[in-house]
Amino acid sequence: MDVIARALRIADRLVIGIGVHHQKTPFLETEKRIRLLEEEVVSLAQKTGHEAAVTTFDGLVVEAALRAGADYMVRGLRNGTDYEYEAQMNGMNATMAPGLETVYLAATPQVSFISSTLVRQIATMGGDITPFVPETVAVCIAEKLANA
Repeated sequence: MDVIARALRIADRLVIGIGVHHQKTPFLETEKRIRLLEEEVVSLAQKTGHEAAVTTFDGLVVEAALRAGADYMVRGLRNGTDYEYEAQMNGMNATMAPGLETVYLAATPQVSFISSTLVRQIATMGGDITPFVPETVAVCIAEKLANA
């Protein structure tokens, strides 16, 4: 949300892509992830007066960006490890789509340590995840764990 909020300040239109990998089972179903993101993103977009949408894709992110009509891909970086991975991906994407630029936004210090893996671990062990995710997400995860 940190990167999305800042990207909305610099982009007139932002399409947030949720990658769907058929060999992976995400913690929350795709439809639920879309709904939660849309709920959060709508208010952020309204504050900036810019347009935002949430979509899914399978396959290459560069191809999804091109289908969405993107000129730029915004990618968030938490640390140096993220940068190493993203630099490699940027080289590959630049070869496949030379006109598509990648813009990196470093996570703010307040959220740079957050990872979905750790949030999931805290939640499954009964810990409070509200400092790390929007309230709607925390409620959704708590409901899923209660019904598991």
